[in-house]
Amino acid sequence: MLQLDAVQTLAFAGIALFLGYALCRAIPVLGRYNLPPPVIGGLVFAIAAWIAYEQDTTLFVLDTGLQSPLMIAFFTTIGVNASLRLLKISGKQVVVFLGLASLFAVAQNLLGMAVAVGFDLHPLFGVLAGSTTLTGGPATGLAFAPLFEAAGVQGAESIAVAAAMSGIVLGGLIGGPVITVLIRRFQLVSSRPQDHDAPDETLTAPVQTEAQREYGALKSIVVILVAMWLGSWVSEWISATGITLPAYVGAMLVGAVIRNIDDATGWIGMSVPTTDLIGNVCLALFLSVALMNLKLWELAGLALPLLVNLGLQVAMVAAFCGVVFRVMGRDYDAAVMGGGFIGFMLGTTANAMAVMRTLVERYGAAPRAFLVAPLVGAFFIDFTNALIITGFINFWR
Repeated sequence: MLQLDAVQTLAFAGIALFLGYALCRAIPVLGRYNLPPPVIGGLVFAIAAWIAYEQDTTLFVLDTGLQSPLMIAFFTTIGVNASLRLLKISGKQVVVFLGLASLFAVAQNLLGMAVAVGFDLHPLFGVLAGSTTLTGGPATGLAFAPLFEAAGVQGAESIAVAAAMSGIVLGGLIGGPVITVLIRRFQLVSSRPQDHDAPDETLTAPVQTEAQREYGALKSIVVILVAMWLGSWVSEWISATGITLPAYVGAMLVGAVIRNIDDATGWIGMSVPTTDLIGNVCLALFLSVALMNLKLWELAGLALPLLVNLGLQVAMVAAFCGVVFRVMGRDYDAAVMGGGFIGFMLGTTANAMAVMRTLVERYGAAPRAFLVAPLVGAFFIDFTNALIITGFINFWR
């Protein structure tokens, strides 16, 4: 049996991470549906641990002390990148699309709770298998898992991963066909069919020296650490009021405040690509550690409720695309936005982008869709979804 300390666990997670990348390259279907490499690699180790468990053997014991800091760091970068200035680019459309996504996240939870009650499970099982993992993806599911465990949902981490992975696969599968039917039914045509998938305008930044890149990275790292520090106080203050919320919310809020002050003053000069890079590294390592430590045997007996819930969620999001299409303008761009909506309401923003790219490669450019959907899916829905999940947990705990 391997007994690993925190640093050794992180190194072990790195091995799992690159195993996931190798498998995604070797097995094309994994990449086609945008399955996250850290999740794939971590699941390989989790499955091996499950097989060993069935033989009354323990393969490894992990020290997950760095898991929470990595998770908080990732969500802090989401906050740091959530600039209100982005709303001005296509403000009304972004706000309306975010409102639709937030409304649908509530509907996901209500449907999940109905399924849970039907199977005589804790109602919060439906919230965990609803917007927590479908809209939020595996990262949000794992971040909230301790709160669901404390509220009485057993095996929350395993449930979160199973629901999130299934959603990612189905989101990638159904997005294209559903929107294709919509495009053909209403005979929608792109106003710029000869273009590619994204808007024409490409922003070319000046080439930086190595010293400038290093200085920019240091600024981003320090801002993230300061936001995590101040955010821990904010979280403690909110928790003192009796509200239950995940550890990352305070840091994410502080990060957003810092970003928007910087937008207004230019004092720091935050780099979005650098912050994205740091966040993606933290997310990859966090997911690898969390997935390796899963106890998949806790899912025994929950397969049927998960499948029924997922089937109903897929039907609901496909039907709701008609609402998205009508509200967002009843044109080609609105239809492509619907494809993105399916992608990130059942999985991740990467799923949304993949679905939309597939559509525009066939039917033509949709620049408004590629502006609105990523802003909502990558940044703003994380804020509203966190509030929605927290509200459900505090009401039902």
